Amino acid sequence: MTTEQAAQDPAAPLEPGVPVEALSRQQWRWSVLAGMASYLDAGSIVALGAGLSLFQERLQLSDSGFTGVGALAAIGPNAIGAAIGAFIGGRLGDKLGRKRIYQWDLLVYALAVLCIGFAVTPAMIFIGTFAVGLAVGADVPTSLALVGEFSPAKSRGKLLGLTQVAWNAGPIVVLLLALGLSPLGLLGIRIVFVHLFVVALITWALRKGMTESPMWKAAAEKGAEAKAGVRELFKGPNLRAMLWTGTIYVFSSLAAGTAGIFTPYMVRHLGAGDQTTSVALSCSGFVIGILATCLVFMRFSDRDHGTRRLMWGVGAVLGALSYALFLVFPFTIPTILLNTFFFGVGAALAGEAFYKTFSQELFPTMLRGTAQGFTFGTARFFLGIWSYFVPHLASTGIAPVAGLLTAFLIVSGGVGFFFMPDTAGKSLDLIQTERKALA
Repeated sequence: MTTEQAAQDPAAPLEPGVPVEALSRQQWRWSVLAGMASYLDAGSIVALGAGLSLFQERLQLSDSGFTGVGALAAIGPNAIGAAIGAFIGGRLGDKLGRKRIYQWDLLVYALAVLCIGFAVTPAMIFIGTFAVGLAVGADVPTSLALVGEFSPAKSRGKLLGLTQVAWNAGPIVVLLLALGLSPLGLLGIRIVFVHLFVVALITWALRKGMTESPMWKAAAEKGAEAKAGVRELFKGPNLRAMLWTGTIYVFSSLAAGTAGIFTPYMVRHLGAGDQTTSVALSCSGFVIGILATCLVFMRFSDRDHGTRRLMWGVGAVLGALSYALFLVFPFTIPTILLNTFFFGVGAALAGEAFYKTFSQELFPTMLRGTAQGFTFGTARFFLGIWSYFVPHLASTGIAPVAGLLTAFLIVSGGVGFFFMPDTAGKSLDLIQTERKALA
C-alpha cells in the first residue's frame, strides 16, 4: 500500500507487510489531534473551577441564583452548554461528515475562552462560558467517532484511551499553570484561559491536514444516510445500547464533573485548605487518572470481555468507596487524598474511557455521532442541573454531596458491570451484524 493510499485510509498500515492490526504513526497522530477535543474540554472545565472563587470575588457573583457560581457552572462546558452543542454537533457530524464539525468548532472555542479570559463583567464570563460549552459539546462526539472509525479492532480501546489521557492532561497543565500563577490572583487565571486560546488555534491549524473518515464516506456513498433517521436510535438494539451507555455516563459524569470543577471550590469554602492546596489536590487526581489509563486501560481494554468486566468491576468499587469515605471521615487533607486516589483509579477503569469505547462500537456509522451526542448531551444536561445545586448542598458540609455521589457511582457501576455487551476485539461491522441478528 502506498503512502497516498494510506492517507485516504488511516486504518490501513503505512508500510508494506505491516498487518492491519498494527498501529501506524498516522493513527497515533490523528488520535492525538482528535483527542485534543478532550484536552480542551476538560481544560476549560478545570480552568473555570480553579478560578471560580476568584471570579466570584471580583465580579461579585453570589453562591446561588441566576447570576451565581452555580448558574455559571450549569451553563458551561461541564453542563448545559456542552449538552446543546453535543445534540447539534453529533447529528451534523453524521449528516455532513466528521471533518466539517471537528475542524471549525475550535474557532468558536478559541474566541469563547478569550472572552472568559478578559471578562470584566458578569455578562462576558457567562457568554464565554456558554459558548465554550457549545463548542466542546459539538467537537467531542465527532472527534471520537473519527477515532473509533479508523482504529483497528484490537486497538480501539487503546486509541480511545489515549483521548482520555488528553482529557486528564488538559487539567494538569491548567492546574499547574494556575498553581504557578496563583500569586497573581485573577490575572493568573486570565493567563490560563489565554493558554487554552493558543492551544485551540494550534490544534485547528494541525487538523486542517486531516481527511474525512473513510468509513463515514463509504456509508454515505452507499446511501446509508437516507436510512439513518434519528428514530432508528429509539428502536431495538440501538435503543438498548443508548440506554446502557447513557445510564453509565450520566451517573458517572455527575461524580467526575463535580470532582473536576468543584474540588478546588469545596476545599477552600469548607476550610480544608487554601487556593494553592486546592489546585494541587485536583492536579494529583488527574495525574493518577493518566497513570491508571496508560498502565491498565490502554493495555488491557481490548483483550476480551472478561477482562473488561473485571476492570469495570474494580473501578466501580473504588469509585463508590472514594466518596463514601466522606460519610465516615472528616473533610480533611488526608481523607481528600485517599478520595483522590480511589476516584482517579476508579474513573479510569469504570468511567469515560469505556463509555467512549462502547459508544463507537454499539452504533451504526450514520448514527454513531448522533447517539453519542445524545448521551453525552444528556449527561451534561443533568450535570448542569446538579452543578446549580452543588454550592448550596456543600454550604452545609460535604456529607449531602458525598452521599449522593456515592449513590450515583453505585448505579453507574452496577449497570455497567451486569449489562456490559461483549464487543472486545471485534470489528465495527461484525458488531453491527451480531446486534442485528439479536434484534
